[in-house]
Amino acid sequence: MIPVLLILVPLLTGLTSFFLKNERTVRSWALFASLVTLAVSLLGLTLLKDQQYLFFQAEWMASLNSSFSVRLDGMGQILCLLNAVAFPLIFISTWRSNYPKANNFFALMLLAQAGMMGVFLAMDALLFYFFWELALIPAYFLCSQWGGPKRIQVTFKFFIYTFVGSLLMLVGILYIYFHTKDTSFDIASFYKASLTAKEQTWLFWLLFIAFAIKMPIFPFHTWQPDTYEQSPTATTMVLSGVMVKMGVFGVLRWLLPVLPDASWAWGDSVSTMAVAGMIYASLIAIRQDDLKRLVAYSSIAHIGLMCLTIFSVNNIGMQGVMIQMFNHGINIIGLWIVIELIERQFGTRKISELGGLAQKAPAMAILFVVIALANIALPLTNAFVGEFLMFTGIFTSTVTKYNIWFTVLAGLCIILAAIYTLNLIRKVFYGNTVELTVNTSDIKLNEKLALGIIVVLIFWAGIYSQPFLDVTKNVSTDVTNSILDKPEINKYLRK
Repeated sequence: MIPVLLILVPLLTGLTSFFLKNERTVRSWALFASLVTLAVSLLGLTLLKDQQYLFFQAEWMASLNSSFSVRLDGMGQILCLLNAVAFPLIFISTWRSNYPKANNFFALMLLAQAGMMGVFLAMDALLFYFFWELALIPAYFLCSQWGGPKRIQVTFKFFIYTFVGSLLMLVGILYIYFHTKDTSFDIASFYKASLTAKEQTWLFWLLFIAFAIKMPIFPFHTWQPDTYEQSPTATTMVLSGVMVKMGVFGVLRWLLPVLPDASWAWGDSVSTMAVAGMIYASLIAIRQDDLKRLVAYSSIAHIGLMCLTIFSVNNIGMQGVMIQMFNHGINIIGLWIVIELIERQFGTRKISELGGLAQKAPAMAILFVVIALANIALPLTNAFVGEFLMFTGIFTSTVTKYNIWFTVLAGLCIILAAIYTLNLIRKVFYGNTVELTVNTSDIKLNEKLALGIIVVLIFWAGIYSQPFLDVTKNVSTDVTNSILDKPEINKYLRK
């Protein structure tokens, strides 16, 4: 029941939004819909957490042996909660933003939420692919219709990348489908598919490239900074806060357990790509003068650390990744909210054109500093818990000979993140005001509410993270064991 409602509520309310012509009405309707979705997600975590409420299966495409099978397990609960929390925060914080054809804008936003819910819940490979595309299609229109002056060429680049990735994924899914014992798209059948080492290798790269484009991982990242820059900020929040997690989720749910031998064999290669991307993105972020591009490159580095941890195949690290997906989503949305406020008030995102905002807007400065420091994993904040677990997992990994090197190089990126984050805070919020910022006004009540909720979540998850650990414990063990229990890998580990 709960999984179906998580999909149906944003889907039906999104379709209804197309027919609401009054801007204030559709804005209120979208916020109401997102709050209902959040309430359903919280019910699945608290009062209705028995399995009978968290699983649903019905006949869908019987001729293909594909069913409408959705389940809310630990990983799904974390990501569905992130998805459910993100949209009310986005709608509240952008309440004063104006969108031409607002009904279409909010309808597409809710449809994107429905698609992402389906991705995180699907237990059938064909259903997973269907929701993957359902989530991406609204994103194309949101970027192309409400984006910046270069939105058409940027959206076309985004489309080419994601279309190629989706096509590769579909080929991989169909090949595995024909090699299951019962010719089924069910996730259990995929986990037991009969595939040789050679087949696993090329299937691994088909699926990994599709997921790597969405995350994105170096060198498949080049669509991301331009898309984040040109998209309306509300859409950028969705893309970076929630949608990139589809790629990380795909690796955890559909890549490692389905293709364990290839995931282990090529783990060091992927880890090297992830580390290279982290260092590259961090160095580029230091040189950025555009707020959106700085945060975009920062996101590449954070996702790179998650990817590195996943292929370290360590239970502690896996839990860190699942927790960090939620934490990163919350923190990055907070950063985008402040960037939206700055751009709306001053008409610029250039760091060099700003300064001294803390003198005129102390509430915005305090809230932004907390969120920015959480984004670089300051102790007592949410990201510290996730990054500590991830670095522990990388350092103690037994499936790679290069765990020490990977830990050191990844740790270097923490220093680089501190450099560009503290420089950003100093240049934009402190020092003397400039001509552009001398008449700065502080943030409004709705903006304080959204940022205040994020700050509360930051400290709550940073100080008391046990609920997240409890939710992710079993699923992280299952993902790790799907690789470590293989005979060839066990033989390697015993050496």
